[in-house]
Amino acid sequence: MTRFALPAFAFVMCVLGTGAANADAGGDPERGAELFSKCASCHQVGAGAEHAVGPHLNGIFDRAAAHAEGFRYSEGLLRAATNGLTWNFDTLDAYLENPRALVSRTRMNFAGLSDQQDRDDIVAYLRTFSASPINIPESAPTAVAVDHEVAPEILAIVGDPAYGEYLSGECTSCHQASGDASGIPSITNWPAAYFVTAMHAYKDNVRTHPVMQMMAQRLSNEEIAALAAYFEDIE
Repeated sequence: MTRFALPAFAFVMCVLGTGAANADAGGDPERGAELFSKCASCHQVGAGAEHAVGPHLNGIFDRAAAHAEGFRYSEGLLRAATNGLTWNFDTLDAYLENPRALVSRTRMNFAGLSDQQDRDDIVAYLRTFSASPINIPESAPTAVAVDHEVAPEILAIVGDPAYGEYLSGECTSCHQASGDASGIPSITNWPAAYFVTAMHAYKDNVRTHPVMQMMAQRLSNEEIAALAAYFEDIE
């Protein structure tokens, strides 16, 4: 069996308060590693980390936003990068507190963390993977959340994106193709394996959302693969 994590610009300078100045001195990276479970359904960090629903977070400090090679970012985050957004203690703190206050129309499906110490600890944890120069410990485990297993032969099905587009009407009646995640999580540009795993979690009643369970039960493995292929590369 194969496991996957499942899983979401106006550059608003006024949201960058002084609280994040505590992250370097006051953050507890060990506690941050535990709190990172809130992030690990979409992001990986550590040795061997790869892009998932969100980009991997290795080397994020002092890196311009939307610059992790090989990841397809939202237009909002690309616009933020053009306007000079760089990740540091202050900007990461602001993003963790309220992603959409810093980057409008981000696809990040996260309501935010209100507790300053929680944010400080997570930022301190991420800092351990962003030394200057970048120093990612080889022994560090990759943080990946797991909540379902899908047979490799199901994940190996190659979906037809054209058929997926034909089937996508029921999905886009709730999930916006643009990637906007206001109230309903974005599924735009999810890696196909994550999409398939999420749908099978509903299909197998591991995830308990009645509407999604009903829809997943109606779809064949091939239809789920087709939808995954369509949303993975949707523009």
